[in-house]
Amino acid sequence: MSPTPQMNERSVEPAFASQAAFRALMECLSRPGERRTLDGIGAPAPMQAATAALVRSLADYESPIWLDPVFAAAPAITDWIRFHTGAPIVAAPSKAAFALVADASALPDFMQFAQGSEEYPDRSTTVIVQVERFTGTKLTLQGPGIETTRDFAAEPLPADFAQRLRDNREMYPRGIDLVFVAGHEIAALPRSVRVVEN
Repeated sequence: MSPTPQMNERSVEPAFASQAAFRALMECLSRPGERRTLDGIGAPAPMQAATAALVRSLADYESPIWLDPVFAAAPAITDWIRFHTGAPIVAAPSKAAFALVADASALPDFMQFAQGSEEYPDRSTTVIVQVERFTGTKLTLQGPGIETTRDFAAEPLPADFAQRLRDNREMYPRGIDLVFVAGHEIAALPRSVRVVEN
């Protein structure tokens, strides 16, 4: 059967894709800045196939999702999320378990998202950010899962992104976790990561 117009040419069966997405995400979170490849699943534009696999894997009716203005402007995205996950869409980033950002250059201030608490740091927002590519200004990272240092780059990102990461690390164990998607590749920067001055 030929793929529908919404299906990516590398989309795979949704159940397998969501399982693969979860495994890949756990690997990325345990090895900050490293990339993994996902085939993903079909979803309406502007949601990338790998983003769709992550959402299917992570979200359910108990995990509210916030959409940035680009995603929110596409009713098909809201319909797809509700149909495939049952997750409610919330208007406030601070109420979201997951946030989806299509316009990485307009990534909201991290403090707008749920930060968790000392007792329940897992109640923070995981922010999934679609970027164009994993290139650009390199950040040198340290922290758990990194033997010495590791370089990470993605674009476009806000000019103050490195400082945002430093501020996020200062809040540990509170703070947000970031997941980046570019095409069929994903990478993660958990709140434990430190940015080293170059």
